Amino acid sequence: MPAPADVSLPSDTKIKVVREFDAPRSLVYLAYTKPDLVKRWLLGPPGWIMPVCEMDLRPGGKYRYRWRSDDGQHEFGFHGEYRRIDPERQIDMSQYPDGTDDPGHISVETRFLDAGAGTRVEYLMTAPSQQVRDAAVATGMTDGMEMSFRLLDRVLGETAA
Repeated sequence: MPAPADVSLPSDTKIKVVREFDAPRSLVYLAYTKPDLVKRWLLGPPGWIMPVCEMDLRPGGKYRYRWRSDDGQHEFGFHGEYRRIDPERQIDMSQYPDGTDDPGHISVETRFLDAGAGTRVEYLMTAPSQQVRDAAVATGMTDGMEMSFRLLDRVLGETAA
């Protein structure tokens, strides 16, 4: 099992998350770009489902993710636009909480790099201010990311088999 994600704050507006996976880059990229796979791992803590996963994976294409608690009491989502797609290498996109298109969005650059027989995924999230960055970190976002990454480890293992 890979080590947990490494999280750092390289500047007042940036969050960097690095995680390795025991799968080839092509398979990891596939898991990030196919809605039926994304819905299986991008869930965070137990007790959540992803009923909406819409992805128009091209520069200028839109995406929308929506999560719902198993008990139906809580719901939230994000949407945005893909800015750059370099297959199996990089995905850059904007990210807005559902219901907003305000300038408080976060830009997300996701890079897929070979790491021996596996893959290193590097996220660089850029917020418009330190306050927005700190608010994102305060949500427990990076803990939820690691929970999702553990699910992704399992999906990658099942998909490779």
